[in-house]
Amino acid sequence: MTLREATADDTPAVLELLRAADLPVDGVPEVLTHLVVAVRGAGTGSEIVGAVALERHGDAALLRSTVVAPALRGTGLGERLVRRALEDARTQALAELVLLTTTAAEWFPRFGFERIARDEAPASLLASDEFQFACPASAVVMKLRM
Repeated sequence: MTLREATADDTPAVLELLRAADLPVDGVPEVLTHLVVAVRGAGTGSEIVGAVALERHGDAALLRSTVVAPALRGTGLGERLVRRALEDARTQALAELVLLTTTAAEWFPRFGFERIARDEAPASLLASDEFQFACPASAVVMKLRM
């Protein structure tokens, strides 16, 4: 399994993975330059089987579009993807990462994320499409100070 930065050619496969997992796809093409994909195989037989993105807003970012193909869940691939995103966030000198989740609130604390009230997220993130339109108000909000 190889992790690499996404290209425009990866967009359809990433969108398909996100839709299959019932995750928001709004804004994915816009964050493509900050999206990492997991690729299984090589050459024409390769397949995108996971993804994670950082959607930067000032010195904070949304950790979003974290997805793994159903057949590979529980294999550690999701952890590899999130750790890569955390590395990238440190390289970019981000102050904090925030995420919204409706299904994985018990999974993200292993990386140091803590639940917060929605209004505790940075204003720049609260104004994002992810907060405003893509995720339901019932989504759990989590934050990690870098």
